[in-house]
Amino acid sequence: MSAIWIKNVRIRLREIWPLFPAALYLLVFLVIVLVYLVVLSFSSGSGNTTLFPTLEPLKAVVSGHAFREALLNTSVFVMVGTPFELITGLFLALILYRTFFMRNFIRSFFLIPLAVPALVTAILIFILFDFPGGHINHLLLGRYGLPALIHDPLNWRGSKYLSLGLSMLGKVWRDMPISMLILLSGLNSIDSELFDAAKTMGAGFRQRFFDIILPLILPSCATVLLLRSIEMWKEFIFPFVLAGKYSLLGTLIESLYNDWGSSHEAAAVALILVLCIVTTAFIFLLMFDALKKRIYKG
Repeated sequence: MSAIWIKNVRIRLREIWPLFPAALYLLVFLVIVLVYLVVLSFSSGSGNTTLFPTLEPLKAVVSGHAFREALLNTSVFVMVGTPFELITGLFLALILYRTFFMRNFIRSFFLIPLAVPALVTAILIFILFDFPGGHINHLLLGRYGLPALIHDPLNWRGSKYLSLGLSMLGKVWRDMPISMLILLSGLNSIDSELFDAAKTMGAGFRQRFFDIILPLILPSCATVLLLRSIEMWKEFIFPFVLAGKYSLLGTLIESLYNDWGSSHEAAAVALILVLCIVTTAFIFLLMFDALKKRIYKG
């Protein structure tokens, strides 16, 4: 028995050994970054006056209004943006799953956001929603031959909700192809005979969606939610360009480090951000494991 087990282990190791160098590189890099982050977060001062360990950076961060505001903004950004990305990706995946004329071309068209750098996308949105002379304001004011919907231009970036909303829309548009492709691959893995049988038995689209599609693409949905929630937590470019003074945790780290020169406090915020990402991922995994057991048991 042990000989068979050893033989199976050798076979598996022979199959995956090409991945060892990359895995080792990533592991060592991750450990170095995390160790440095922890050391920087629990120390204060510089040079010969460095004090370690100390909770002063964490106390200073947690007691500050800027951190609490950024944590609240980021939490809302994640809770709204993550399901929004899932719904958008699922909607497009369901459309592209159907057979229609020029389907491959349309699929390629929806991949365009990935080809545009995030910074370029953010700047384009900045120009479109500029105040007071952005194109969207001109459109709403009726200056392009359409009826006027507002009397005064909107200061999109002067409002917390509007600026963070623009940041979220830009982020969702930029990352939409990734969610769409993951869910589309899940749809393609479903046996088409299941749909034919359901149609024969008179099941409508709603029944097919909730009884066949959704249970079978649950792993794909879990992957999208897990990956997109991580991206939402650590988002920087769109809120930095479009909602500068309404900080998320990512932009607060940059501000503490570059504007205030507080590297220890910036590291403390970064450490809290890592803990938020890990906690969210753990909660999602537990939720989907429980949901999967409930669906398959039912």
